[in-house]
Amino acid sequence: MQRLKTHIIAISGPSGAGKTTIANALRTELGLHSPASRVALIREDDYYRDQSHLRFEQRLQTNYDHPAALEHSLLRDHLHALQQGAAVEIPSYDYTQHTRSDKTYTQAPVDVLILEGILLFSNAELLQLYDLRVFVQAPLEQCLRRRIARDTAERGRTHADVEAQFEACVVPMYHEYLHIWQQQADLVIDNTNFQPASTLALVRQKLALG
Repeated sequence: MQRLKTHIIAISGPSGAGKTTIANALRTELGLHSPASRVALIREDDYYRDQSHLRFEQRLQTNYDHPAALEHSLLRDHLHALQQGAAVEIPSYDYTQHTRSDKTYTQAPVDVLILEGILLFSNAELLQLYDLRVFVQAPLEQCLRRRIARDTAERGRTHADVEAQFEACVVPMYHEYLHIWQQQADLVIDNTNFQPASTLALVRQKLALG
């Protein structure tokens, strides 16, 4: 099995900052400008730990904004395997049940791998694998509005539940694990004025992509 040069771009930032939008846009732009390159996107959310052994009420008590909620060791192993040229089976997370579903999807090795998630910078072993660390920033008030709109529409949660979780978990975990990366990331994107073309140019320059 031949080791590949896989450029790994990690995109992090607070919940509701727009990481998914930027990651999808970046994947599209990279594919358009480098049609010979294989580009894929992996979501950190799919590595939330399996909680099927817990009652549903117990799953509601999990702090999903703390690193302990994620199986980063599995993500690390998958990244190593992809770099070695092996395909991996990535789990799929069910937000309505607060645990993994029984579905997986196969990810083949690629030239550029984009990771997107809140706590990608919280794990020292993962940090060593990234070629580019991108932090997406947005005011927390704006993040909360986006989170309410998304979770009430897509995840069956109430306005009050989303707001309570944001204050109890999202905000304190942001200050503990994320805030520092506004100064330490390789690239900081202000999502109030995101421009895909200029961001792509910076990414290509930093990764020395042709």
